[in-house]
Amino acid sequence: MSEYQYYEFRAIDRPLTREDQAMLRSLSTRAQITATSFTNEYSYGDFKGDPLKLMRQCFDLHLYLANWGSRQLMIRLPAHLADRRLLNHIGDAVDGIRVVPAGARVILDIQRNLEESGWVDEEEASGWLASLAPLRADLLAGDTRLYYLLWLMAVEEEGIEPDEPEPLPGIGPMTDSLETFVAFFGINPDLAAAAAERAAFAPTPTGAAEAAIAALDGSEKNKLLLRVFDGDPLVMSELRAQVRAGLPPAPSVAPRTAGGLLARAEEIHEERVREAAKRKAEERRKAEQKALRERRARMDVLIKRGEAVWQEVEAEIERRNARGYDAATDLLFDLHAIAEEHGKTVDFSRRLADIRRRHETKKAFLARIEGLV
Repeated sequence: MSEYQYYEFRAIDRPLTREDQAMLRSLSTRAQITATSFTNEYSYGDFKGDPLKLMRQCFDLHLYLANWGSRQLMIRLPAHLADRRLLNHIGDAVDGIRVVPAGARVILDIQRNLEESGWVDEEEASGWLASLAPLRADLLAGDTRLYYLLWLMAVEEEGIEPDEPEPLPGIGPMTDSLETFVAFFGINPDLAAAAAERAAFAPTPTGAAEAAIAALDGSEKNKLLLRVFDGDPLVMSELRAQVRAGLPPAPSVAPRTAGGLLARAEEIHEERVREAAKRKAEERRKAEQKALRERRARMDVLIKRGEAVWQEVEAEIERRNARGYDAATDLLFDLHAIAEEHGKTVDFSRRLADIRRRHETKKAFLARIEGLV
């Protein structure tokens, strides 16, 4: 299997300048470069640029994957929005997660190597970042469930003590981007499902945003409007985070522990296996019933055809090929079942013995009817 690597970068907060694009073109003549993105793939060779340096200079998101299992996602955020204490704790507990300073911002760098990755191509690779991109907007808006998934990665790799409490009340309901993150980094879906059995936040009351905006004084509103006028891409997310911060807390429940979540994940796995077995058994039962109905209909047709069926058996045998032998065999087995139904097995056995005698040189055919009495 040849090597395959995929690199994709996205600029969200500001478009790339002509100078940025010229610099990127100097790194690759083959890359697809737009005002907001840089994409390239390699079947041989490697990317000449430094992804971390490019994230500092130009981009807000970066995704990398290789068909030997390497996966990476970088997210650039305003420094004050990163929970450094939790992220540093997770980084200490598991390799591959770090927070890199970048001036007034930080870069959350997430890496993991999957043991069983399998083949990936450009069509599959190109869809990942589009599905993961909403996670950045969620973080900017105060939705920190991504950090919980990072904590689950550390739990999986036994970097977290079994009695450590979860970092949020839960992670539900899962969004498409969170589900994609679980799939991209190979997190145990049963462990994610266990975490998602509880909601992360209390439901947002109707009118909460309107009330929060109404509570702002005139100068605060003017500042927000000026930022909107200037095209500040963070205004919407910051306002949403402010609304979320003002909501009443979720009902207090005892936090679950890492060990408890692992135990619940095992229960979910066993339930899923049982349900899958039940579905397969039901599918098998329906398939068997269908096969019986089809055979009954086929046998009824054969009964009506009478002696012509035996003539067809002879014709199929005389074709002297595998298809003919298979067709003759199927007819003979149906004829045997009909004979048993009507108490005519003696007559059937006599005619079958005659067929065996007359076609004794056709070993391939005789092998097919060997189990037929």
